This record gives sequence, structure tokens and C-alpha cells, in this order.
Amino acid sequence: MEVGHTEQINAKKDMPEIKVVPLLAVLLSGAFVAILNETILNVALNAITNDLNVAYSTVQWLVTGYMLIIGTLIPISAYFMQRFTTRQLFITAMSLFTIGTIISGISPTFTVLLIGRLTQAVATAIMIPLLTNVILSVIPIQRRGAAMGMVGLVIMFAPAIGPTVSGLIVENLSWRWLFYLVIPISIISLLFGIKILKNVTEVSKPKLDILSFILSTLGFGGIVYGFSAAGKGDASFTDPIVLACLIVGFVSLGLFSWRQLKLDKPMLDIRVFRYPMFLVGLLLVMLVMMTMFAMMLVLPVYMQGALAFTAVATGLVMLPGGLINGAMSPVMGRLFDKFGPRPILIPGTILLAVTVFTYRFSTPGIPMWVIIIQHALLMISVAMIMMPAQTNGLNQLPTKLYPHGTAIANTLMQVSGAIGAALFIAIMENGQQNFLSTIANPTEPDMVEAMTVGSQLSFSTGFYFAIAAVLLAFLVRRSKPSSDMD
Repeated sequence: MEVGHTEQINAKKDMPEIKVVPLLAVLLSGAFVAILNETILNVALNAITNDLNVAYSTVQWLVTGYMLIIGTLIPISAYFMQRFTTRQLFITAMSLFTIGTIISGISPTFTVLLIGRLTQAVATAIMIPLLTNVILSVIPIQRRGAAMGMVGLVIMFAPAIGPTVSGLIVENLSWRWLFYLVIPISIISLLFGIKILKNVTEVSKPKLDILSFILSTLGFGGIVYGFSAAGKGDASFTDPIVLACLIVGFVSLGLFSWRQLKLDKPMLDIRVFRYPMFLVGLLLVMLVMMTMFAMMLVLPVYMQGALAFTAVATGLVMLPGGLINGAMSPVMGRLFDKFGPRPILIPGTILLAVTVFTYRFSTPGIPMWVIIIQHALLMISVAMIMMPAQTNGLNQLPTKLYPHGTAIANTLMQVSGAIGAALFIAIMENGQQNFLSTIANPTEPDMVEAMTVGSQLSFSTGFYFAIAAVLLAFLVRRSKPSSDMD
């Protein structure tokens, strides 16, 4: 049963490095500009509100719509990767991204800007799972950690520098330059891909099950939107629209899962959950994503609201941690290849739990350098967990399930990020309100203390999540690839 897989691995070993390096360079460059664009606009929302004369709640759709498109299209990326070649998908994605960026940059109205932004999101939803699937297809398992570490560098480095770069551009130029500066990079990546990119995956041309697509769109779209809306603070889980979206989302997701089990060739094969290391690794990644996203949202609010940091100081405090995380990802990839997942995951989850626990003692007056060290340690622990857990889980899957495992992992990472953000923001706000409800006429110091109480409740919840991650880390074993005949 292992002969076919052994031959495939040997073929990958014999593949000339010169073919693999340019391939990954093209895909990583495309993924970098796509992921950078996902976060770079957040700082510019106020400037866009004033320039295009629209309400701030309307401008939020530039972020919410982006997340919705990604959340609904990544689940069907498994179908795309089986239906189209590597070249077709990359050229389509980068062409759409370039077109969307140009439209956004020259947009005369908010509607046109939103169309350009959503076009970029379609490209990102294709690019991210394509990159992971290609790595699984062309990199032998004993070197896969290093390759996935480079993906981690791109995925974390882009969001780390995004807000800082965006703030500098918006302060000195127009918000439109956020798009203008990306256009040449996108075009170069596209032309480079057209010239050297080769097809590395097999095309089976499956049929798209329309009902599965509808249920998937309603399911993941409803869940992502519901939790995203609740996480913004302008709505809650009791809001009728949020509640309706979540109900529709979870019911549709249940029906979608049931249908996939009934189909001979499912759009998204959920039988990947039969593989224990994939399941444990995915649960671990989701817990860390929920904690990380929540900390990235709660921490800036806490620093500005309770610790009296300026917006610029807040961005600078969080910048080193993001840069260190990106730099650590390739290192963790090489260590994973050499030692396996447990020697990295167990210390990583313990470091995560200890670091989040220390946030509970962050009170007004704490020195800025302490917050910088805390955030750097947090992001180091994330680098120690994310790539090893995800790579070890995907390594256990047979080749035919790579597109499905990649699509499910990337989708649930998006969903868990939205859930974590909504949950931790809700806990923080409830803590604030409960504290203020005990005071008849709250003063400014009371408001600061309320913010501190709410934030520490949120940090405590993050600590419980981190403890769960520690327990899961002890269940991880180094996975061996399964045969396609399993």
C-alpha cells in the first residue's frame, strides 16, 4: 500500500532544487501582497470616511466584506485546486488582485472602492490555500517544515508591518497610495509567474455540487459575518441580525457536512477528520488563532483606553512582536523537520499560557517595555505552535486529501479568528459594564478601572484557552503520511 507513496516521495527528493525555489518564490510573493493588503487598510478607514463622505459603519464593509469573501470562497478552494492547474489558478488570482488594486486606487466612489476590495479578496481566497497545497505537493515530508516556516514568515510579517506602513502613508500621502504602491509589486509577481510557473498538481475536473456550494456559502458566510459583527462592539450576540446569521450559518454548516458524507465525490471531504493528528493539530491551531486574534484586538484597546498609550505608541509596541514572529517561523520550521512537533509544541503552549497569564497583572502605570516584552513572548509562542501543529496534521493526510485538508484548515483558521475576536471583545465589554453598574456616577478614574477589569477578564479567558492548548500539545505525535489507498 505504501509503494505509490514511496515512489512519489522519492520523485520529490529527485526534483531539482532550481525548480522548487522559483516556484515558491512566485507563490510567496503573491501571498505576501495579498495578506499585506488584508490588514493595511485598517488604519486608513477614518481617512476614507472623510474623503468619500460615508459613514464609518459603511466603511467597515471594506474589512467585513473582505473577511466574508475569504470565509465563503476558501471552502471551495479544494474544488478549484482539483479543477484547474497551478498556473491557471495563480495567473487568475494575481490578475484579479491587480485589477482589484487598480480599481480601488482610482475609485471615485465608495461603491467602486468596495468592488475593487472584494475583487482583491477573491484573489486572496485562491492564493492562500494554493500556496499550502503546492508545498504539500512538491516538498518532501522531511523538508516540509522549513517550507511551511517560510509561509509563516510571509503570513505574519505582512500583518506586522501593515499597520505601521499604512500609518506612515496615510499621514504623509493619500490613502490611495496604499493601493498605488502595491500595483507594481502585484504586476511583477504576475509577470514572473507567467514566465516561470509550472503545473505541479494533478487535475481531475470534478463536478461542482451546487447545493453544497450554496450550503457552504450560507454556513461559513453566516458564521463569519455573525461573529465579525458581534466582535466590532456595535452589535452583540443578542442582536436579531447577528443571531439570525449565526443560526442560519450553523444549520447550513450542519447540512453541508451531512451532504458531503453522502456524496461519492464531495466538494469538501470532511473525512480528513478521521486522521487524529490532523484533528488535534487543527484544534490546537484554532485555539491559538482565537487567543492571538483576541489579544491583537483587546490589547490595543486596553493600551489606549486604560494605559493611556497613543495610537502611534500602541503600533510601535506591537511591531517588534510581529517582526520576531515572522523571523522565528522559518527557524521553527527547520527545528520541526529535525526534532518533530512535540519538542516545539509543548514548550510553545506553556510559554503561551504563562505569557497570557502575566497580562492579568498589567495595570495602569506599567512600563511600556514590559508590554513590549510580553507581546514579543506571545508572538514567539505563536510561532512555536502554528506551523508545527498545522504541518504535522497535514502530513498525515494522503495525497488525494491535500486540497481538502488545506481548504478546511484555512477556513477554520478564519472562522476561529472571527469567533475569538467576538468572544473576547464581548467578555471585555461585559466586564466593563458590570463594574460600572455598581457605581452611581462613574468618574474618569472609574472608567479606566472598568476598562482594566474588563480587559483582565478577557485575558483570563485567554489563559484558559492556552491551558487547553497545553493539554492538546501532549496528545501530538509525529505523523507519518497515509497511503492514498487508505
